[in-house]
Amino acid sequence: MKHPLKKILEKRNSGINSGIASFCTANSIVIETILEYYLNSEDYVLIECTANQVNQFGGYTNMTPIEFVKYVHTIADSVGFPKDKIILGADHFGPLAWADKSESEAMENARELVRLAVLAGYTKIHLDTSMFLGSDDTSKKLSDETIARRGVELYNVCEEAFDERCEKYPNSLHPVYVIGSEVPIPGGEYEEKDDLEVTSPQDFEKTIETYDIMFKEYGFKNAWDNIIAVVVQPGVEFSNEDIHEYNRDNATPLCEKLIEYPNLVFEGHSTDYQTEIKLKEMVEDGVAVLKVGPALTYALREGLFSLSLIERELIIDESKRANFIEFLDEIMRNNPKYWEKYYDGDKFEKELQRKYSFSDRCRYYMSRQDINENINKLFENIDSNNTPLGMIRQYFPQTFLKIKSQNSLSAKNLVKLNIINVLEDYNYAIEK
Repeated sequence: MKHPLKKILEKRNSGINSGIASFCTANSIVIETILEYYLNSEDYVLIECTANQVNQFGGYTNMTPIEFVKYVHTIADSVGFPKDKIILGADHFGPLAWADKSESEAMENARELVRLAVLAGYTKIHLDTSMFLGSDDTSKKLSDETIARRGVELYNVCEEAFDERCEKYPNSLHPVYVIGSEVPIPGGEYEEKDDLEVTSPQDFEKTIETYDIMFKEYGFKNAWDNIIAVVVQPGVEFSNEDIHEYNRDNATPLCEKLIEYPNLVFEGHSTDYQTEIKLKEMVEDGVAVLKVGPALTYALREGLFSLSLIERELIIDESKRANFIEFLDEIMRNNPKYWEKYYDGDKFEKELQRKYSFSDRCRYYMSRQDINENINKLFENIDSNNTPLGMIRQYFPQTFLKIKSQNSLSAKNLVKLNIINVLEDYNYAIEK
């Protein structure tokens, strides 16, 4: 069977601006919403996790690669979504989570991570070796040769793992790979930037040439049959307070160079918060894989905050409220490891960033049991009261237009409809 992502390449070569959204998330409500949204569609759904979220040591979700597969498939079963229509992706898989270690230790962990991913059935692997490791000389730029050598080492492990998987599952789909040395930081930039430099055509071409040399050195004659995309910086990014919109004029030289490589597309990271028009322009210009993550959990958080404000008005007795806004902030203040390095300023400024930053560091806390218990209490409080339609319009103005029936008015559905606002932007961009 041909990999669905290779079919996108075929369509593009026939003149159809085909693309796919890559949903990088481990949140159960978000994944459930995505699968419900595409339930009656013929499209494949691409769901990815990062090396920080999921790895052999658990990551911040406490899941290994095989456990993440089971987790997604369990949600799929609950909504009746066919599991064979899900493409599981590994994002930033490489030494990212161990970048402070020496090359020997970091790459050993990276090799085991990609091996477990392929054995678990991931079929889209982003081989990310773009970061400095603990033993690297940080006084000079990390060379393309070092990045490519490490990437090809991981590619070799993946191919060996696929052969091993086929011994148990002979009809397994061969993985496809994404490479690239100009990889944006997972989850957005730490600092605000006035200007964002688009990858130059020369740097893109150098990445291809360097990988080609390394593939040949390792004896891989047909490796490019399995490489579908290169991560580049097309000029989109977000940080705590800024969103850099796509400017196709700035990306024209890079996108014109892509024409010389008809079997490749660009993968765009940090496309969160772009407008539907900008997303569509990116797909038209060759950025055919649109990765989105924090914007989805931001929409979830946004919906939960709106419900919490409704709860304040509906429930007079404060002791009976979930008080999600305050509860979440207390959890984050008591466990600051996932946000304290990323949010600057005084006490008030940090409080605002914990709540409203585009980086959405609160997503790291959403898998906690106490957070989910609080969310369920919030849902119960809203559903047990008669919320006036005018109040729903007040706190969910965009979502209000999508309410089709009384069922849509449940608390969880209101949050899902808020997430669907994001999904619709990406669906518009990739519509055939």
